[in-house]
Amino acid sequence: MSICLRRRDFIAGLGGAAVWPLAARAQQRAMPVIGYLHLGSPEAVSHLVTAFRKGLGETGYVEGQNVSIEYHWLAGQYERLPAVMADLVRRRVTLIATPGATDAAIAAKAATATISIVFGVADDPVKLGLVASLARPGGNATGINFFAQELTAKRLGLLHELVPRATRIAVLVNPANAFPESTLREQVQEAARVLGMQIVVLNASTISEIDAAFAALAREHADALFVAGEPFLFSRRVQIVTLAARDRVPATYVAREHVEIGGLMSYGTNNADTWRQVGIYVGSILKGTKPADLPVMQSTKFEFLINLSTARALGIEVSPMLLAHTDEVIE
Repeated sequence: MSICLRRRDFIAGLGGAAVWPLAARAQQRAMPVIGYLHLGSPEAVSHLVTAFRKGLGETGYVEGQNVSIEYHWLAGQYERLPAVMADLVRRRVTLIATPGATDAAIAAKAATATISIVFGVADDPVKLGLVASLARPGGNATGINFFAQELTAKRLGLLHELVPRATRIAVLVNPANAFPESTLREQVQEAARVLGMQIVVLNASTISEIDAAFAALAREHADALFVAGEPFLFSRRVQIVTLAARDRVPATYVAREHVEIGGLMSYGTNNADTWRQVGIYVGSILKGTKPADLPVMQSTKFEFLINLSTARALGIEVSPMLLAHTDEVIE
């Protein structure tokens, strides 16, 4: 009798040993899923995705090991936002991340009040309705405000210092990106009025429309170009910088990435650091912290870059005083 019992125990033990690995594999498959949404294209922001993953890694999460990331690239097709967000909510992803995309953050907030959202936005998230307050977000969303819109006057002022002869400024915007575009128009108009400049607004929501905008820029006899900080236009930065060089137009941009490929100047926050911070917040929430308890971070460091090679090619002499204020000079 005791031998039979021991034999049954032995067989049961084998069965248990066979079941446990299956259970472990099932738990591994049930890793959290991040719905990552960007309004540009993947090749344009691959270095920023790397920064996002780095932030995740700082909290102990590694893609493919203990967290899954679904990437959704809209390539400027803003009209797809509601459908993509509805699908993420329907499938109950663990968290939605929208670094560097104000419209995407607003769409995510409209789509769900329960799934956690971590955003990176260019404007005041309280004014946008994303959080109740910066210190105590109070809902399912939190993230980073990188102040791209608030820096408009400063960026236009630096362009004026660098190219004082420029009085007629073309402003390139994407009308499909409703929220930043409407705010930018007001801010740049006011800043231009103070500086005694005239503004011509050029719209571009597609690759061909960017080409058309540069043709219009020549017809309008614009002295310089102010490019909006916007996901689609950012993803097309090689095209824009190339056209500006071809037409010998001094241009100002919101990010260092433009200056690194030949753009004249930029003033704004460090995108890679913003994406890394979004990754850190995502990891913190996956570990159990509620978005309502994570205060909205605000960028405090702003970079001013000048490409001296481009300045020389355009016949622009950069004053020693302005050079002294740059954070980085690219030859």
